[in-house]
Amino acid sequence: MMGSQGAPIIVLSQNIKRESGRKVQIGNINAGKTIADVVRTCLGPRAMLKMLMDPMGGIVLTNDGNAILREITVQHPAAKSMIEIARTQDEEVGDGTTSVIVLAGEILAVAQQFLNQEMHPTVIIRAYRQALEDMINVLTDDVATSIDLKNEEQVREVIQACIGTKFISGWSDLAVRMAEEAVKTVYLEENGRIEIDIKRYAKVEKIPGGRIEDSYVLRGIMLNKDVTHQKMRRRIEKPRVMLLDCSLEYKKGESMTNVEMLQEDDFTKMLEQEEEFVQKLCEDIIRLKPDIIFTEKGISDLAQHFLVKADITAIRRVKKSDNNRIARATGATVVNRTDELKEEDIGTKCGLFEVKKIGDEYFTFLSECDDPKACTIVLRGASRDILKEVERNLQDAMCVARNVFLEAKVVPGGGAVEMAVSHALTEKSKSITGVEQWPYRAVVQALEVVPRTLAQNCGGNVIRTLTELRAKHSTGGKNWGINGETGDLVDMNDLKIWEPLSVKLQTYKTAIETAILLLRIDDIVSGSKKKDSDGPQSGLAQQEPMQE
Repeated sequence: MMGSQGAPIIVLSQNIKRESGRKVQIGNINAGKTIADVVRTCLGPRAMLKMLMDPMGGIVLTNDGNAILREITVQHPAAKSMIEIARTQDEEVGDGTTSVIVLAGEILAVAQQFLNQEMHPTVIIRAYRQALEDMINVLTDDVATSIDLKNEEQVREVIQACIGTKFISGWSDLAVRMAEEAVKTVYLEENGRIEIDIKRYAKVEKIPGGRIEDSYVLRGIMLNKDVTHQKMRRRIEKPRVMLLDCSLEYKKGESMTNVEMLQEDDFTKMLEQEEEFVQKLCEDIIRLKPDIIFTEKGISDLAQHFLVKADITAIRRVKKSDNNRIARATGATVVNRTDELKEEDIGTKCGLFEVKKIGDEYFTFLSECDDPKACTIVLRGASRDILKEVERNLQDAMCVARNVFLEAKVVPGGGAVEMAVSHALTEKSKSITGVEQWPYRAVVQALEVVPRTLAQNCGGNVIRTLTELRAKHSTGGKNWGINGETGDLVDMNDLKIWEPLSVKLQTYKTAIETAILLLRIDDIVSGSKKKDSDGPQSGLAQQEPMQE
């Protein structure tokens, strides 16, 4: 067959599956709603836990939206996009993963009625974008309030509100104190720029055994390592710390595959060369009189012998991330070659080095550091499953503390902020004319899914509660929300439940942008190979020959 210009026509083979139009849009909306339904019961202080089992037999017990969605496997491309937004939320602000999924699912669901009425997706998207812009303005200008970072009680109230919905809520005072201490430790301000890198410099170490109350923040570094030689010191006060990124062993030539020996003392000479090389490395180190060496590579037996004679403790095969944290805590510099070592590379900020045995394992502690800028959170608990959940909860708490220190603005929790924004934008929608006002109002009312879900999860009367809450907000009570424990209406000033503004802004942006993205899809094309290849037709697309 020939095209109009004599060009060959591409014929799609029967192996390509193509879905288009309304069917795809409805399918995407249903996929979004299904993912939202999975985590809906995980919202609020009465949240239920999910038990997830992987193919290897491992178990995950959690109510963290991101952790749940990371473990489940889905095929639908729209559902994969929904899972991706939980990850985005977690990486960006560290909290609100469940809220963003529930909200995105609801925003998608309210679009279905307009698609059924033959409204074009572009009109709906335009209304959604306008609503998002107005939401951000209302949040920042009308709803958000500033807090004083020097007032520790206010900061702790915000972290406490985050922990209240988690498994760790039973130990909330301990968790709040640990999260705040960890963030304050890694807080770094230079050239007018604030850096709080909790992922790299606030490491969580889980040690099964003991009670959760035994957990603490170590102002220093803890490693699951022991000294390389039995005679090395296991406790040193005010140690001089040296960090290396090179191995203390003889380096064999990369291309030297065979060595020819002609005389009987050649082998001895080779061994002597190796010994001299290792001795030179150790002399470079001993010259600066360090007390401890941490290296990312190996240490040979011969090097250990020289170091023990010089009364130097050595720990080998330390992870690069741990070495960087030790550098930040002790003031040492990681050096790549021993012949480049200088006095200023030695770290002297550490107050105490000791190796302790906890259970069956040895742990190295660098503690009592002077202004460390890196810390380790030591978690104790009954089992690994409990410790993993406590770690997830603590990471959320630290992210909330970080957000507050970066931007000291908060909004009321318990669904109050959603109702306040919803009420403000419903009033604004009265001035919008044309067909766009209906999707605008729908997305504004979709915000009510958060207080509605909170009421559902604690077994309250949903319709009555929401009606009363709307009445409170229409009379100016913008801080009124739902007590997630009892389902009653309460002023968030009394309950002291606050959320960082940055978390809420990110939740709204991510949820609405994802809904817009999925509504813009009107075609899904997937190619698959046939199992029984029947000649040239088995490919994805076949090009017919040009005909004269």
